[in-house]
Amino acid sequence: MIRNFVVANEDHLILGMKTFYTYFLFACFIIASNSAKAQRNISDSIVSSTILSVQYSGGFTSGDLADRYGYLNHVGIFAGFKTKKNWIFGADGMFMFSSTNRIPGVLDDLKDSKGNITDQNGDVAIVRTLPRGFYANAVVGKVIPVLSPNPNSGIYVNVGLGYMTHKLRIETQDHVVPLLELDYRKGYDRLTTGVMTSQFVGYSFMGSDTPINFFAGFYAQQGFTHNQRTINFDSPETPVSTDLRLDLQFGFKAGWVIPVYQRQPKEFYFD
Repeated sequence: MIRNFVVANEDHLILGMKTFYTYFLFACFIIASNSAKAQRNISDSIVSSTILSVQYSGGFTSGDLADRYGYLNHVGIFAGFKTKKNWIFGADGMFMFSSTNRIPGVLDDLKDSKGNITDQNGDVAIVRTLPRGFYANAVVGKVIPVLSPNPNSGIYVNVGLGYMTHKLRIETQDHVVPLLELDYRKGYDRLTTGVMTSQFVGYSFMGSDTPINFFAGFYAQQGFTHNQRTINFDSPETPVSTDLRLDLQFGFKAGWVIPVYQRQPKEFYFD
């Protein structure tokens, strides 16, 4: 009963995320089609537009974060507005995920003499510990029309300020491991939260006569975080640090951009 409740809630969460991204991508597709039909010739002047984008980044970890996780994938969305002076204001949200857990022996206290974790029936359980996280930023950026085909493209820089959280997702597949169910997982997940800052420098391209629009470049982010658990079950004799952590990432970031232009007024001529 308990296991079914947990699985059902996890399934609903996963289904909700998939549904959200499905609707978002569908909306992007529709907007892109309409935008393509109303694509302006932006080769001569800077134009304002609403901006939507789907983005990916890969983060190499450093600082305190490197003690826990390796390379992290980020997938998410951005929504904002580009002004007639090439300033960009908006917000993004990104999910972080990986399969590289560097925390040594996090579940060793649950293993038997053969190195196995058993479920409630005495069978060998398949248990995975996977880094997961999320962050959201308010972003301010500027497009500088250098080495660009039009004044709406060029060097793109931005900075961000927001919130981040990360932890270990503990998956027991179809097995019920009593010491890893419900709140017991919190004793192993290393939940950590805090504020973060980010910087990006790269290139943004907005096509003059084509719906091809994108950005790509390099980014860095700094998380000023704290542990949110008071005890780790795998090392109960060691106090959990309450000190400020410095969770660093840096890497490559790219996105597919959908600018939504305002419709130009129609001109009427009378004889």
